[in-house]
Parts: sequence; C-alpha cells; structure tokens
Amino acid sequence: MSHNGIGWIDRFKRECGIRRGLILHGNVGDLIDLKGKSTWSSIPVALRDELKAFGYKHIVSWDRVSGVSGVDAKTWQSIQSVSIPATLGEGKGGYDMGVLDDEDDMPNPSINIEVNPQDFLAVVAAQMRMSSPDKVAFIIDWSQYLFGAVNSLSEQERTMLLMIGKASRDADVSLSLSTINQPQSLIIFLCQGISILPPSIYVDNPLFTDITVPLPNRDLRKKTIRSLQSFLKVEPLLLPESRELENFIDALDGLSVRDIHNMARLSCQIPSPVSAESLVVLYRYGERTSPWEQLDHEKLSAVKEDLGLRVKGQDEAIEKVNQVLIRAYTGLSGLQHSHKQRTPKGTLFFVGPTGVGKTELAKSLAYFLFGDEESCLRFDMSEFNHEHADQRLVGAPPGYVGFEEGGQLTNAVKQRPFSVILFDEIEKAHPKILDKFLQILEDGRLTDGKGVTVSFSETIIVFTSNIGAAEVRPDLEDVRGAFIEKVRHHFVSELKRPELLGRIGENNIIPFNFMADDKFLIQIARTKLDPLRKRLIEKWKVKDFIFTDEDKALATIVSKVDKSTGGRGVPNALINYLFDPLAYFLFNEVRSPGGANGRVVKVIQAGASCHFDFELE
Repeated sequence: MSHNGIGWIDRFKRECGIRRGLILHGNVGDLIDLKGKSTWSSIPVALRDELKAFGYKHIVSWDRVSGVSGVDAKTWQSIQSVSIPATLGEGKGGYDMGVLDDEDDMPNPSINIEVNPQDFLAVVAAQMRMSSPDKVAFIIDWSQYLFGAVNSLSEQERTMLLMIGKASRDADVSLSLSTINQPQSLIIFLCQGISILPPSIYVDNPLFTDITVPLPNRDLRKKTIRSLQSFLKVEPLLLPESRELENFIDALDGLSVRDIHNMARLSCQIPSPVSAESLVVLYRYGERTSPWEQLDHEKLSAVKEDLGLRVKGQDEAIEKVNQVLIRAYTGLSGLQHSHKQRTPKGTLFFVGPTGVGKTELAKSLAYFLFGDEESCLRFDMSEFNHEHADQRLVGAPPGYVGFEEGGQLTNAVKQRPFSVILFDEIEKAHPKILDKFLQILEDGRLTDGKGVTVSFSETIIVFTSNIGAAEVRPDLEDVRGAFIEKVRHHFVSELKRPELLGRIGENNIIPFNFMADDKFLIQIARTKLDPLRKRLIEKWKVKDFIFTDEDKALATIVSKVDKSTGGRGVPNALINYLFDPLAYFLFNEVRSPGGANGRVVKVIQAGASCHFDFELE
C-alpha cells in the first residue's frame, strides 16, 4: 500500500535498505502529505521523517550555500571525529570545528554549519566505510549545483566524483542475520533532473539507483483539491463528483501540489469568483479569459463564411476545419486518446499542390480564433532536416551550446499558449523530429532542454504537405482519396511510422483542390485589392481606387499566372502588371500624397492587353 497515493515513497524506503546511494530527481521541489491529514511539508523534510522512522541515528543535510544542517555542531563534530582520525585533521585542510566549551552553548540543529564540498564528502566517504551501529544518512540538497558542465569538469570536481565513487565502492559490507534488516550509511542526492549529474556517479553502478519524483497523478490532485476545498473560491462550486470538479482535476494535469496551493491563494485574491477553467487559465498564462471560452455558438456558426473571405476554392477544406472546431467547442476533442482532454484542441493535416491556400487557411484560422494572425506560429520544416534538429525545437540539453536559449517551439508556445502551430512541409523534416510530434499529439505536452514542461492543450496543430502533388492529377475521379492514399503510403511504407498517422487521424487529412478554374484565381486577386485600396486611402489620401471594368482587368491579369503555382502566382502577376505601373504613376504624376487628396484613382485597361493606364478624377 502506497503512502496516500505517493508510490515513490515506498520505493524510496525499499531502496534505503539495499543501496548505498540514491538520486531523487524530478518534482523534488513539491509539497507532500505523508499522513493524509493535510499536514503538508517539503520533500526534504518528509525524507528526514522517513529516514528517522527507518532507524537512522542521524540525518545530515548539506548544500553548497548553507553547509551542514539537520544536526547541531556537537553532533556534527562527533560524526566528523569518529569518521576521520584526529591525525588527518591536523595542519592545513584539517577538520577542526573549534572548542565547544559547554553543551548548553550548542547551536540549534536548524542553524547551518559552514563546510566546503570536499570536506563534507570526505566525512561521508569515511562514515560509509565504517561498521558503526549508529548509521548516518547524508542528504545533498540542490545537487544540480554541485558540479559544472558534465563535459568540462574541473580537477576539483573530478576529485569529488572520485570521493563519491570510493565512498560507495568501499562501504562496509558486513552482513549478519541481526543486521541484514538494519539501515546502512547512505548518501542521497536531490536534484531537478538526473542528467545534470555526471553519469559516472550512477551508470553501471549497482550501489546507486535513481528514483523519479513525479508530478501528482489524478488521484493525488483530487485529494489535494479536497483538502483545499474551503480556500478555492470558484463558481460554480466544485461539488463532489460534479462535472466541474472532474474537469478541474483534468485541467491541473502537469501541475504540482505547490501549483494547486498557489491557485487556491489566487482564487482568494481576485476581486470576484471565476470559473475553475478561468482560474487555471489565469494561473497558467496570466490571462483572465480563454479565447476558447469566448468561442460561442454564434461566432462558430460564421466560421465557414469568415474563412472563405480569405481562402478561395477550398470549401471542402473549410468544412473539415469547421468540424474540428465544433469538436473542440463541445469538449470532445482528444477523447480518442485520453479522457483527460489535455491534448491539442485539434489536429489538421493539409495536403495538396503548392499555392492553393494551405498556409493561408492556417493564418486565417489563427485570426478567427485569437484575433491576431501572429498567433499562427509557423515552422518551416525544411529547416529541420538533420538528425539533431530536434534540439532547435526543444532546446539543447545541459552542457551543450544553446542550452540557455531554449527551444524555438517550446519558447514560442510559452509566449503564445493560445495559438495555431503550423508545421509547414512536414515531409521535409528529419524522421527523428516525428517523435516530438507523437508526444505533442498524444500527451499535449513537451519538455524542453531545461526540463520545463510546455502545454499544447490550448493550441491547434496544423501540418501542411505537398505529398503526392507531383503524382495526383487534377482530372482524377477521386482526387481526395488519391491524396489520402499518398499520405498513408508516405507514413506507413516510406517512414515506417504508422503510429504518427494514427495520432493525426486519417479523418483529419484534408486534401486541397487544384486551382484549375480561373474564377478562384480571380477571387484571390480581388482579395489582394483591398489592402491596396486601404494603403492608397491612408498614405495618398485618395477618395477611392476604381477600375473601368474590374472583372475584365482581373481576368486579364490572372491569364498571365502559371497555373502550376496555384494561387501563389497571383500576387506576382498583380505586382508586375498593376502595382508597379501604379507606383510609377504615383511617383511621376502625383509626386506627393497631397497631390491626390480627395481624388479618385481610376484604372483604364487598353483593350484586351495587360497594359493599364491611370488617371485622377
């Protein structure tokens, strides 16, 4: 039976009777309630209680700032003098603690005793070699600061490593029926991540083992919420077994017990009670309301019309996007993987020829959802086509160049948690990158090189690809089916990664139509006239910008577009045949913005050619 759902404590107690060194890493800065009576304590304090109960005579804590704590000066001097013969303490580098005149003058155990790392480890090594019945447990707290970069250790750090290695290797191994169940002298490292410690401490060393201190599971989060029920000011109230309570528990996935305590404080400090979901959003991201909460039925009903204003000729793709948004709005997204709903709000895979609106639809979706096109975080996957490119996404590990900078993807999502994440031309990424996508799509989170976990639960993931664009012909009877088959073949037969296709979901593969019809290109060209008209009104103070025959002019310009480039060729044609001649007209004829104040710029087409003249009315 575990301690109130804290299973790692049971393993800790078991390993104390077996090993000579333990490394506790992960969520070691959290709070713990061993007795289940809302008596919260830090993990180092809880470990001391467990070690005392296990039979250790003394538990000595040390970190490189505070020195020795947990025992008073007399006890530490006693441990030191027993561990190291007096002759070794004479002269330079000795261990003289000074004269302690009177036991009544002993400092309180909570007062720290300054001891440098090498002197402390010398005492540890000596104590572990002894067969004294009074066993001592040594806790090295904040051990991530004990050593520097793993690949460039100093001579002093190598000496300390040797001392630790010898302490465990040469530890007393005497066994008897009377002592086999008794504690052994033990050294414990507490650190945030095991990768921060030199591997020579624990790799292929049966005397050491590591224990991960995880973030609280669902049961522990539920117990924590119950213990803080009277402090959590939310509406509606979190009644037992209510849907609000269950959703709140799920929304706290990835947060620590300390986070939940902080959230209770936050709920009491804000002026008026908010929903539990809004409280999580406020705590996680510093924003009072979530854009997803503001997505109401009326706004969502207009999504197809809204997206269709910018993306032309892709009604089927827009309809599929609408389905994904409705799924997210109703809270049913991600349930195929887990009930926790902490996966991204939606996953979309846009496939089709170049220039048909795949990237434009992603940007339009970001603007619709979050009111800002910059909320579309675009990553060109052709830049991530080498083996170690994943480090650019999540950051280099400790000790490597770029560690302090973090990852491009994780940094971007931390800054904009509400976003559409666009992975452009996914087929060009190195296969190793795909492992990161698996984690995002299944768990809704990613841990960067610094060990910080970033949540993707408020995002929509969009992949774009040109897979099959060179083979699928526009005149095929089932273009959509042909594209889906090409994507399936790519992931299953070429990459040998069918699991990624399973996470994306074949139903979320959205083929885009070819731009074979000029009317769609004309629609695209017409949308580009709006920003031109606005710029002329704002900068040149014109009253309006008109054509003698706009439809004819746009049709003539579109006729010059290379259809193989899709809609991407339309802006280039507009620049060549309309924007550049207009710029020369303004420069040579109008000369300054005041020269066109309140007048209309009229575009006159010369016959059926692509030559345009301009005049002011």
